[in-house]
Amino acid sequence: MARILVIRLGALGDFIQSFGPFAALRAHHPTDHLALLTTAPYLALGTAAPWFDSVICDPKPRPWQILSLWRLARRLRGFDFVYDLQTSQRSSLYFRLAGRPPWSGIAPGCSHPHANPARDFMHTRERQREQLAMAGLRCFPDPDLAWLVARSPLLPPSPPYAALIPGAAPRHPAKRWPVARYAKLAAHLAREGTRPVIAGGTAERALAQIIRQEVPEAEDWTGRTDIFGLARLLAGASLVIGNDTGPMHLATALNRPAIVLFSGASDPALTAPRYPDGGWPVVLRAEDLSALPLERVVEALAVAHRPR
Repeated sequence: MARILVIRLGALGDFIQSFGPFAALRAHHPTDHLALLTTAPYLALGTAAPWFDSVICDPKPRPWQILSLWRLARRLRGFDFVYDLQTSQRSSLYFRLAGRPPWSGIAPGCSHPHANPARDFMHTRERQREQLAMAGLRCFPDPDLAWLVARSPLLPPSPPYAALIPGAAPRHPAKRWPVARYAKLAAHLAREGTRPVIAGGTAERALAQIIRQEVPEAEDWTGRTDIFGLARLLAGASLVIGNDTGPMHLATALNRPAIVLFSGASDPALTAPRYPDGGWPVVLRAEDLSALPLERVVEALAVAHRPR
């Protein structure tokens, strides 16, 4: 039995976009020991997932933290093959820490490089699939995410409801559509007979309060779910509408109809959420999201609701 290591450190959207590669690696190594190296926020996801036999936490040591680097190097040694799906400067440095084992990635001198000079111009889905194909993988099954939804005891609202994701990472304020327009959208959904449900972390509670001031029938689920509860909530939604942020990748991974709002801060051709079959959600983009009118999002509702 070979010992195989998979590296995927984060962030949430990137981790979710690797569900397909994780499933492909499990299918390619059905009897081998498959380990995941990830960071603390994704330990629970990696541990609960059916693809891995063990999970290693990367403490992301600084160059001067010699003892932490030594401990990490000890954990990285002894693998028969490493698939680096992070393909960052940090993860490529781990190639040397691991003792230069057979390696799929972009680390200089690795045995199975992703040798496509245009890789930085490919969407994450196609880039990762091509990297694994160059390492010898041929089977790419759709990942079964039943485990992700079943993990939570949460009871979602009665359908029909639409999930709204008005937040984004605090360091990316440009990725947020104005909350006042989310409130108007929630009012439109409520008039059409679809309950608005606001999802997100505790940081989005203030946004939820603004929306509920205009639409009291909207339900505030911010701060009430972990990643497994969020998956269960999104899985029951008839539609998910939100900014370019991790939960939208989760919604499309669960095959829910979705509308994703992009600013000029990122390129949907490279990073947009995708459905398990490779299909695209409805993507609306404006260089400045404050210039994206409510009417464009309302018009997109009918398109997003079409059966997939």
